[in-house]
Amino acid sequence: MKTVYYTAVSLDGFLADANGSLDWLFQFGDPDPPEWAAFEARLGAIAMGATTYQWVLDNDLMRPGAEPKPWPYRQPTWVFTHRTFPVPPGGDIRFVQGDVRPVHAEMAAAAAGRDIWLVGGGELVGQFWDAGLLDELIITIAPVTLGAGAPLLPRAITRPPLRLRGVRQLTDAFVELTYDVQRP
Repeated sequence: MKTVYYTAVSLDGFLADANGSLDWLFQFGDPDPPEWAAFEARLGAIAMGATTYQWVLDNDLMRPGAEPKPWPYRQPTWVFTHRTFPVPPGGDIRFVQGDVRPVHAEMAAAAAGRDIWLVGGGELVGQFWDAGLLDELIITIAPVTLGAGAPLLPRAITRPPLRLRGVRQLTDAFVELTYDVQRP
C-alpha cells in the first residue's frame, strides 16, 4: 500500500489559478490521463481537502440549476474539513478534521492493502508529508503558466530529495513525472 499524491499542475507548479479555477486545465478536454483506469483500480481509499471537495461539488456534481450527479468514485473518501457539506448521491464520504495520522490509519484499514490517493490540495498533502505518510508523487504537467495560485505542495522538500522514478510523455501537451519519497 502506498499513499500517493496524483495531480496535475501548470508548468510553473500551480494546482489552481489565483482565483481557485481549473479552467486552465480543462481547456485540454478530458482531464483523465490515458492510464486513469489502471490507477483507479489501485485505489482503496481517497482523501481530499475541503477546497477540493467544494470545487468538485460546485463545478461538476451539484451545479446550481442542474440535477445532482452521483459521486464518481467507488472508494470511501475522507474529506478534511471544519465545514458542513452536502453528500452527492452514492457517495461514501466521511468528514474528518485534525491530525492526519489517525485518519490515515483508518483509511489504510479501509483500503485493505490498496493505495490511498491524496487528491489535494497541497496543504493537506503537506500534512501527510509532515507526518511521514507520503510515499509517491505522480505529477502531470500541463503546458501553461499561471504566475500565481495554489502551489503543488507548500513545503520545502530538500533533504532527502524526492527520487525520480519515471518520466512519460502522455500526449502532445502533457508530461508525467513520478517520484518516490525518500525517508531521512
